[in-house]
Amino acid sequence: MGKKIHYGWIIIFMGLVTTVAAHGFGRMAYTILLPAMQDGLHFDYTQLGLLGTANFIGYLSMAIIGGVLAARFGTRTIISSALLLMGITMILTGLAESFGFAFAMRLLTGLGNGSAFVPAMALGSAWFAVQKRGFATGIVSGGIGLGTFLSGIIVPFLLTSYGADGWRYSWYILGTIVMVIAVIVLLFLRNQPGDKGLLPVGQQEKEETQTVSSKNKVSSLDWKKVYRMKGMWYLGIVYFFYGLSYIIYMVFFAAYLVKEMGHTEAWAGGLWATVGGLSIFCGVLWGSISDRIGRGKGAALAYLVLGTSYIVYALLKFDAGFYLSAFLFGLTAWSIPTIMAAAAGDFVGPRLAPAGLGFITLFFGIGQSIGPALGGYLADVSHSFTLPFLIAGGISFVGMIFSFYLKKPIENF
Repeated sequence: MGKKIHYGWIIIFMGLVTTVAAHGFGRMAYTILLPAMQDGLHFDYTQLGLLGTANFIGYLSMAIIGGVLAARFGTRTIISSALLLMGITMILTGLAESFGFAFAMRLLTGLGNGSAFVPAMALGSAWFAVQKRGFATGIVSGGIGLGTFLSGIIVPFLLTSYGADGWRYSWYILGTIVMVIAVIVLLFLRNQPGDKGLLPVGQQEKEETQTVSSKNKVSSLDWKKVYRMKGMWYLGIVYFFYGLSYIIYMVFFAAYLVKEMGHTEAWAGGLWATVGGLSIFCGVLWGSISDRIGRGKGAALAYLVLGTSYIVYALLKFDAGFYLSAFLFGLTAWSIPTIMAAAAGDFVGPRLAPAGLGFITLFFGIGQSIGPALGGYLADVSHSFTLPFLIAGGISFVGMIFSFYLKKPIENF
């Protein structure tokens, strides 16, 4: 008989479908649905932007709190409940007639998104040994690209099939899929390897007995050590530079090609789809790299590639340059989140990993909030998107330098 598959791989698959639902359907689909919602609800761009802001506010607040809740009540309960909330509020978004109602639903969807995504990204830390943690987390983060890719296929089909009400049916159908995923996650997800009488994947018994047996000894107040640990603050600073830089590239990617370079929206959309397809696998790639060479060096290398992609986009103003930039970014898009999730587990241990990731996500969120305003201001002042992309590249290189000084934690849990 062949060797039985460790249940940890089923857990990681549950993490993958969670990120597909949380980010791909609950968050990324809005970009594609926005024009149709504008036509159907007659909102202006300020209102549509505020709907996106509502989703982000909900995401960021629960990304922090959700990690703590998962550490205390278990990832299974928090993730399945969060996905259920997302599914319901996505369906209700399809019923929206007023701005206030749509805003409230997008806010609630964001709350579910944050509370599902952060604990899901921490599953690799709970179920896999340190030397396999980055690889496992990379599989989970692949759901971001996969969900974005699937939204890009499903939503245009529904918009075409249902005409003026296509955006409503898109929310109905995507919300229903998310609710189904919530049930599947509830059935199959488990909080810790000990729940199944197992050790983490790739961990020797003598190394992990203490971790498994100490699971029930963790005080509900132990999460306070997350923000008392200097290393976690430094990790948050490293994550901040990613949030500040990558969002400039993502927000102004298509506008640069269409408004400044003269390409059609279809051409820009096709190039962005290429980025989405490539990014499905980048988490696994960079998670594995960080397993081999260390989180700090892995993050530094990722920042180098990301920064290069932004600068290439700014300076090589021809199609081959745009493709090269898209290729480099696609292969590195979710590298830093993957490495940060694995590093959080390295610092605070498997049980507190969701709380640790939630804490450093605050730094990422602050950077992501500043980035679009900074990039837009620089574009207005310089009358070009070249400067914002160059600044994004410079910020990424600063992140590379900080990553080099990221110290390896001493495991004491």
